[in-house]
Amino acid sequence: MNKRFTAIVEEARKLTHEEKRELIDLLHIELSDDEASEGTPEEIEAAWDEEIARRVAKAERGESTFVDLDEVMQQARAMIRR
Repeated sequence: MNKRFTAIVEEARKLTHEEKRELIDLLHIELSDDEASEGTPEEIEAAWDEEIARRVAKAERGESTFVDLDEVMQQARAMIRR
């Protein structure tokens, strides 16, 4: 493992269970996008509509963790400095 990857894994271990689940969901979407970048504009829009509905429902159930933008930027800068 390279240093960058190791740092990411170490940071991920500090996340709550729910944050880890959200990270996995986001990574899955990224991989799916890379593997299945094919599709009609209508299919892509329908997939995004489903994803948006899933995220909204999750937020409405109180299952989402929101992080202030300033905090995210501070964490990102700290990771870059490493």
